[in-house]
Amino acid sequence: MTAYWSLFVARFALLLQYRTAALAGVATQLFWGFVKVMVLEAFFTHATSTQPMTFREAVGYVWLGQAFLMAIVPWSGDREIQELIRSGAVGYDLLRPTDLYNFWFTRALALRTAPLILRAIPLLSVAIFILPLLGSERSLAFPPSFASLIAFIVSFIGAILLSSALTMLLTVSMMWTISGEGINSVLPTFIIIFSGMIVPLPLFPEWIKPVLNALPFSGLLDQPFRLFTGNLLPNALFNVLLHQTFWIVVIVILGRVLVKRGVRKLVIQGG
Repeated sequence: MTAYWSLFVARFALLLQYRTAALAGVATQLFWGFVKVMVLEAFFTHATSTQPMTFREAVGYVWLGQAFLMAIVPWSGDREIQELIRSGAVGYDLLRPTDLYNFWFTRALALRTAPLILRAIPLLSVAIFILPLLGSERSLAFPPSFASLIAFIVSFIGAILLSSALTMLLTVSMMWTISGEGINSVLPTFIIIFSGMIVPLPLFPEWIKPVLNALPFSGLLDQPFRLFTGNLLPNALFNVLLHQTFWIVVIVILGRVLVKRGVRKLVIQGG
């Protein structure tokens, strides 16, 4: 565990160096957050039927999505590892006295948690504290209860683990393709749609909701965010964790199988 912890700390510290890019990302995500909030405001204003979530809950859902955009959504695999696989330098990782999957998974955890410091905290601070001072009704409200906050934090930890497991699938795909760009482009697109990043899942048609709720992607954004906003009661935490745990186990097992088989078929130039 000491080796994995050292790797996590080193990787985390390295990722914290990209402060200028993070600042630009915060500004961009604030802009798109306002755009999404205004679209939802127009929808709720002209809706003729009762919606499964309030406008205030939808606004909170949007700002949480913008704040945790880079942390939760696995936009791609670990580019450095994919380049090592492409070049053959991955042989160095194969010689390390550590489990290869655990080694790469630790890097994925750092990749998913570093944006919490660089992007999530500044954006949440603006959405919670500054926007209300400007008299904006489009700000992020605190959770309705302390229990809701605790439920969100616990489910968010599960979301980070689930996102890291999905990141590993994208990373390992490089062992089976020439460039890896195909799955790194297609899978994130499905994730941002079916996780609720574009439209909150409660606003989807009723006929597709059972499928969306069963997929692993709802455990990334939808369920934790609804616990934060109060759309899901804190007593729903057990079901959320059960859903996340099931998919984490399934995806980790699948990732381990792919790594094991990929290493057997991997050909490294010169050896």
